[in-house]
Amino acid sequence: MAKYLLLKHYRGAPAAVNDVPMDQWTPEELSAHLKYMQDFADRLESTGEYVDSQALSPEGTFVRYDGEGRPPVTDGPFAETKDLIAGWMVIDVDSYERALELAAELSAAPGAGGKPIHEWLEVRPFLTAHSPTTE
Repeated sequence: MAKYLLLKHYRGAPAAVNDVPMDQWTPEELSAHLKYMQDFADRLESTGEYVDSQALSPEGTFVRYDGEGRPPVTDGPFAETKDLIAGWMVIDVDSYERALELAAELSAAPGAGGKPIHEWLEVRPFLTAHSPTTE
C-alpha cells in the first residue's frame, strides 16, 4: 500500500470544465457537492483506502521565525496556499494506477447546475524510504 495526496486547487491548475466558482453556487449545488465528497470518502473508508480529508477555509497567513521577538506575518505579495489549495484527501492504495482512478472519480463531483466539475486534482505520493515509481 502507498499513500497519495489528492490535492484540490482553487486556482493554479488548468481550468475545470464546469468552472463556476463555488461562492456562486446555490445552496443545493453546494450540498450536492459536499454529499458526493462524503459518499466518496465513506466508500473508500469501507475498502480501507481512506486516510483523511479536509476542506480548507480561504483565510490564512504566512509566518516565519525571524529571531527573537515577534515573527514577521504577511498577506502577500506572493501567491499563498489560501488562494490555491481548496482541500485534500489522503488515500492509501495498492498502486499509482488506483490513485489515478480514484482522483478521476473525485474530479466528477457535481458543481454548478448539478453537472460534474471535471476539476484537475494533483496526485502526489508521500515521500518514503521506498517510494513507489509513479511512471
